[in-house]
Amino acid sequence: MHKRILIVEDEASIRDMVAFALRKAGMDTAQAADARAAQMSIAEQVPDLILLDWMLPGTSGLDLARRLRKEELSREVPIIMLTARGEEMDRVNGLEAGVDDYVVKPFSTRELIARIKAVLRRSQGDDGSGMVELGRLRIDGPAHRVFAGDEPVPIGPTEYRLLYFFMTHPERVYSRAQLLDHVWGGSVYVEERTVDVHIRRLRKTLEPWKLEDMVQTVRGAGYRFSASP
Repeated sequence: MHKRILIVEDEASIRDMVAFALRKAGMDTAQAADARAAQMSIAEQVPDLILLDWMLPGTSGLDLARRLRKEELSREVPIIMLTARGEEMDRVNGLEAGVDDYVVKPFSTRELIARIKAVLRRSQGDDGSGMVELGRLRIDGPAHRVFAGDEPVPIGPTEYRLLYFFMTHPERVYSRAQLLDHVWGGSVYVEERTVDVHIRRLRKTLEPWKLEDMVQTVRGAGYRFSASP
């Protein structure tokens, strides 16, 4: 099945150019010129990925990204921000709002398609076999086992669920509340500080293999899991 990409961009010429390139690459597209049209499109059919322009009329792309991350229909949909703002602080703000990647204008459609494919691979987590790999870490889902290289990693059940979620959603910042919702479930009452306890336990679990730095604290925002320092 072709992947459906929602292009949220107020300039029609850019929307049409991107849509043409994506269709040539075998993807289906939907288009929206502003935040309201984007949300209507998502309500009709949830896309596999959203290309979101930073500068939109009315509601900015950054504000829309934050909103989409809070809504059940769209909170798991990967977002790539299209922006002319390439400064580090702008990238940090976007990542903290839940954006998965950035493409800075002007961009080539070849680069854009490569970024889309990379983000889709990361967001899908495993290849359908239950196997997940990131850096030196590997999860064998059917066997419920974790490996660092070829060595088995002893891990508790909660730390396993936390690690599995992180490895299937890398590079994105999650608040304590979001981690509670995704890992523990919305119907379970757990204090937010419990997340910190299990983060420490997960880091201690990974420490013998010097992989504890993959679990990164983002000050004032939450936690990110990354193979990059």
